[in-house]
Amino acid sequence: MTVENSKNIYRYSYLLIVFLLLALFSATALSHGMSEAEKQSILDGGNWSYLWLGATHMLSGYDHLAFVFGIIFFLTSFRDIAKYVTAFTVGHSITLIYATFNAIQLNYFLIDAIIALSVCYIAFANIDGFRKYLNVRPPNMMIMILSLGLIHGFGLSTRLQLLPLSEDQLLMNIISFNFGVEIGQITALAGMLLLLTAWRHTHFFQRFSVIVNYSLILLGGFLFLMQMHGYEHVANAPELNASAQTVEASTKSAVQVNTPEYLSNKVEWKDELTIIIPARGDKEYKILVPEGSHFFYSWATGGDSLFYDFHGEPSGDTTGSFQTFEKDTKTEATGELTAAFTGTHGWYWKNNTRSPVTISLKLAGTYQLKDSVLEMAKPEPAIEPTKTTHDSIF
Repeated sequence: MTVENSKNIYRYSYLLIVFLLLALFSATALSHGMSEAEKQSILDGGNWSYLWLGATHMLSGYDHLAFVFGIIFFLTSFRDIAKYVTAFTVGHSITLIYATFNAIQLNYFLIDAIIALSVCYIAFANIDGFRKYLNVRPPNMMIMILSLGLIHGFGLSTRLQLLPLSEDQLLMNIISFNFGVEIGQITALAGMLLLLTAWRHTHFFQRFSVIVNYSLILLGGFLFLMQMHGYEHVANAPELNASAQTVEASTKSAVQVNTPEYLSNKVEWKDELTIIIPARGDKEYKILVPEGSHFFYSWATGGDSLFYDFHGEPSGDTTGSFQTFEKDTKTEATGELTAAFTGTHGWYWKNNTRSPVTISLKLAGTYQLKDSVLEMAKPEPAIEPTKTTHDSIF
């Protein structure tokens, strides 16, 4: 091996490592959460914002990029590259548009775990693993890429549905995001092809191609374990929260869940409110409750299920912490609560449907509405509302 060839080995290996590191550690355009300021900036930007987010999400989506890199790794003709990349594009576009338009939501950790396995699959196929290790004929590559593209589309849809989609412009929002994804994919593909073309002309390409594809299998396995760890953490969160509440029972609010019939025979409702949760939107409503005070509540949607978080924040707290009393997805909830601290208590609702949902909320007991200060049975300390992280309606 000549000195020049040795230099080429180090040069192209270095470029490949830099490319993989950039793909792996680049900040994702869409995380599992989004601030209200970010949501508002997207709304202000209109469809251009969705296009931009689609492009940046694909450029920073290391799992999608690793899969595309595996697809084109051994392809040399423009026809083959166009054929297989188009199959992947058609696949992820179908599920991205269909799942988002119909509000089909999947757990993002689980879908990302499957996407990670798709990276393992394409690299395993590249090393001819089916024949070498399983002694079987490999599945049709075109069908597999199309099928795995459908799964990638679900992953893209879970991110898109985190955005404040407009019901009036829903289809254009989806199309703009999808078009942005394709722009990002073409941009990344161009860089990959330049790298592979230069690398393929070196005599050590075949030797290092094995190392690269085994590395992709390891990368996919690592991403799979990370996503499953995240899923396990989320799945076990209710149990962890329940344990924490048991340990700190002396400082927690006492919540009792009752049937509507029980409450209707026990209390006379003092306030009846109508709250509209916009399509694919969320809202929060709070009342101000002094420590030791007792109140009753009952809310119902009339048929549509909503995710809700019944919680409270201590007055004057600046840490942003809050205590969750109940969290579920239901069409209604009723109960009573004795406040363990002075502060705001209430509900956060998330509507994942394509239509607005109207909530009928009934209240009774000792509390203050934000819009008007009600008379208390005895003097109570002044209560200041705390900042929330949700879209409040008061």
